[in-house]
Amino acid sequence: MERVLLLFGLVALATSYAIPVSPKVHEVYENGEDENPILNLGSDANLFEGDILIPKGKNALIDKRYRWKFPIPYILGDDLDLNAKGCVHQAFEMYRLKSCIDFKPYEGEQTFIKFVKRGGCFSSVGDQQDGQILSLGSGCDHKAVIEHELLHALGFYHEQSRTDRDDYVDIWLDQVTPGLEHNFNKYNDDFITDQNTAYDYESVMHYRPFSFNKNESIPTITTKIPEFYNIIGQYLDFSKMDTLRLNRMYNCSGPLTLLDQCAFEYASICGMIQASSDDADWVHTKSSVGSEDHTLLGQCRDAGYFMHFNTMVGKPGASALLESRTLYPKRKLQCLQFFYKMTGNTEDRLVIWVKMDDGTGTVRKMQKIHTFYADSDHTWKIAHVPLEVGEKFRYAFQAVRGASTASPGGIYIDDISLTETRCPNNVWRIQNFSKIMETANLNTVIDSPRFYSPEGYGYGVRVIPLTSYSDHTGSYVGLYFHLISGDNDVVMQWPAINRQATLVVMDQDPDIKLRMSTARSLTTDMRKTPDGNFFWDNPSKVGTLDPSCNCYRGSSWGWRNFVKHFDLRRRNYLKNDDLIIFIDFDDITSLIKTEVPIKPKK
Repeated sequence: MERVLLLFGLVALATSYAIPVSPKVHEVYENGEDENPILNLGSDANLFEGDILIPKGKNALIDKRYRWKFPIPYILGDDLDLNAKGCVHQAFEMYRLKSCIDFKPYEGEQTFIKFVKRGGCFSSVGDQQDGQILSLGSGCDHKAVIEHELLHALGFYHEQSRTDRDDYVDIWLDQVTPGLEHNFNKYNDDFITDQNTAYDYESVMHYRPFSFNKNESIPTITTKIPEFYNIIGQYLDFSKMDTLRLNRMYNCSGPLTLLDQCAFEYASICGMIQASSDDADWVHTKSSVGSEDHTLLGQCRDAGYFMHFNTMVGKPGASALLESRTLYPKRKLQCLQFFYKMTGNTEDRLVIWVKMDDGTGTVRKMQKIHTFYADSDHTWKIAHVPLEVGEKFRYAFQAVRGASTASPGGIYIDDISLTETRCPNNVWRIQNFSKIMETANLNTVIDSPRFYSPEGYGYGVRVIPLTSYSDHTGSYVGLYFHLISGDNDVVMQWPAINRQATLVVMDQDPDIKLRMSTARSLTTDMRKTPDGNFFWDNPSKVGTLDPSCNCYRGSSWGWRNFVKHFDLRRRNYLKNDDLIIFIDFDDITSLIKTEVPIKPKK
């Protein structure tokens, strides 16, 4: 089997070895339960349009009485799979990041959402005003599926139910399984609202082409514009239009957890300021050949801007400080994400600072957070810097010229975002990924270096650039998670159960609100291998020796259909030809018992 080792984002071919030496991969859903879960074929619930629960009485549509007030109370039923509980919290965070929608644990309110495990994925539409269920059955523990069901709960119908849908798609009722034609109803505009927006082929609320079909090779829905045929029915994330409609419906003035972002495309540089005491400056610089910005990389030539500090001139130690505007956090938890590259001397430094309230109301107390040094990699890289600031503050980028010897370049930053969310545990950047996809065969695998969780578990990710799975859109990339023996194994708890592994393939859109990153999660449990060992036991005991790291890798568990080749090529997933994967491995034992009793109605 061809094996590729990637360390610190650099691609290097490792020695080839026979397939039996490589740890096995296992599918989370052996029978494809997650391929189109919202159809709920065979469910005994009272459903229409696949995943909409018909309640007693009138449903929530255009009527504003059925809009929620925030935060929305919720209960996580203990019949839910533990993994689904973790994924619900992931979906909550996406709503907070992209809208003003918020959620809170139930405390006896009359109206609430109770997440339960029934026969499929389904929800009522709108606030039913006396409590309602949202079901997450097998195959529903997926961030985008939960976003979809919550959009129903918030008052949204499927995209192809719009009044004007026949202008954009063709519904082939003769290809629908007899008796299921009602799943393709459309509604008058006095019944539902499109929020004065155009038809959205990319909506997370759109059916897939083969929904409810009687012939597996013939679609029931096709697009008037052929280019969108492979796009409808995506399970990546909210589309741009989904987010716009959600914010319009609920009159959101802005997202809850997005504090700041800047792509430096305008001369105002997002209100950032230069320190007056500096002996040098950051310069707002236009992209040029050989010095391209990150925002429009690969899309436009000689377009786009970034901030640049020249280390080819000036004295050693020459410095420039670029500060954000004053920010007012609501949580004492932030993540500063940005892209940077350093092309100068290895002693050049990029230092991240925060300037906080000194207790008198003046923002001037400085704290150094992290320092980046130049290295041999002169390409754009992603950085995440965790912050924990509970009062008003500014964040700042300090560029410092290093050695007295000649420097061949400088320091660049672009596409900054500051969110009140956790940073990912680890990030893996795979370079030249489109080339890897072009040359891969079914035996090609790429194993990550060893990462460590906050607790101290060693783990890794296996990428299969071309899996055996395919559909009408083409081929897929598979992602799989495994444990790796590490320095802390003697004090770790084994088997490592009730830990949720989350893998995210990043959409590198410069606007974090428009990103459609795709994510999947699995949660470790007490399952055993055919030979009687615990699957998630110490890899030194149950794993396979990997000579390249002198470590043991356990068997991998994941998804052969993680992301489509088609999607990777059409959005910003492969900007700079980098595939960027975020990886988290967290203890979610606290979610095992979450259900609380519902108080009797008055």
